[in-house]
Amino acid sequence: MEAIIRTEKGDMRVTFFQEDAPNTVANFVKLAKEGYYDGLTFHRVLPDFVIQGGCPNSREGASGMPGTGGPGYKIDCELTGGNQHHDRGVLSMAHAGKNTGGSQFFVCHSRNNTAHLDRQHTCFGKVIDGLDVIDDIRQGDRILAIEVQD
Repeated sequence: MEAIIRTEKGDMRVTFFQEDAPNTVANFVKLAKEGYYDGLTFHRVLPDFVIQGGCPNSREGASGMPGTGGPGYKIDCELTGGNQHHDRGVLSMAHAGKNTGGSQFFVCHSRNNTAHLDRQHTCFGKVIDGLDVIDDIRQGDRILAIEVQD
């Protein structure tokens, strides 16, 4: 299964790690199909580290602090499968501590500063086309839509 993350700066085609992180993939796909991510921003951008989005508090008109929101539930981390290596283009679940993820995710700029995230955050996919978009994203840039292709 794949998806296209459409942003103001271009599209990123993603393939999912369904065998290694089935519950995390299913959660992300469910939210994407519901339009949950449409209009949210990348609220955290750290050069040579990650771009992070998926917080409902980053939606225009929201009252909460960006980076602190979620879908109203938490999902468990899936850290024991393969592909738990934070490299350039990898999608991973953000959280505020083990088993507290929900909707926020990040995409890695490179491997330079991400090794400490391995088996701490669930890697659930990878950008396979549009890697240059990762470098173009700035804080506040919008996710226009995420289109899942079954």
